[in-house]
Amino acid sequence: MPEFSLLPYDREKAVRYAREWAFGRNPAYYDFSRLGGDCTNFASQCIFAGSGIMNFTPVYGWFYRSLNDRTASWTGVEYLYNFLTANDGAGPYAEVAPLSRLERGDIVQLGTETGDFYHSPVVVGFAGRSILVAAHSDDAYGRTLTSYRAAVMRGIHILGVRKAER
Repeated sequence: MPEFSLLPYDREKAVRYAREWAFGRNPAYYDFSRLGGDCTNFASQCIFAGSGIMNFTPVYGWFYRSLNDRTASWTGVEYLYNFLTANDGAGPYAEVAPLSRLERGDIVQLGTETGDFYHSPVVVGFAGRSILVAAHSDDAYGRTLTSYRAAVMRGIHILGVRKAER
């Protein structure tokens, strides 16, 4: 079993990245807008900006090298949730949390009554009790979470980052 050092998640870097790219596309990443949406790709980019470490485990890891060399967790709503909340290897790891416990750089996922989740905005701030988010697909920065119509919302609070030791 590999050993890991625990690193803090840099929430400010994640939010700075979100601010820089909320209304544009980083050319280092494919734009998935025409392939089902770019929201989770953008969320992963923000998380990577704050964590700096990918998990290159085939199939179940979390990484992006190119359109054809990436994991489903980089771009898929449910797959990102599964990776972050179950990750015991390298990279970011998280827990499900009430929206009231979320911090800047965390993720909110929006879902239907049947529990199908379809959108992954990034928390970028707060205005009173309102959560402000950034997102792709319907590009936004500083949008109030309450302006979205969703039957269910789940919070994903990033706890930290693991770095594999050699």
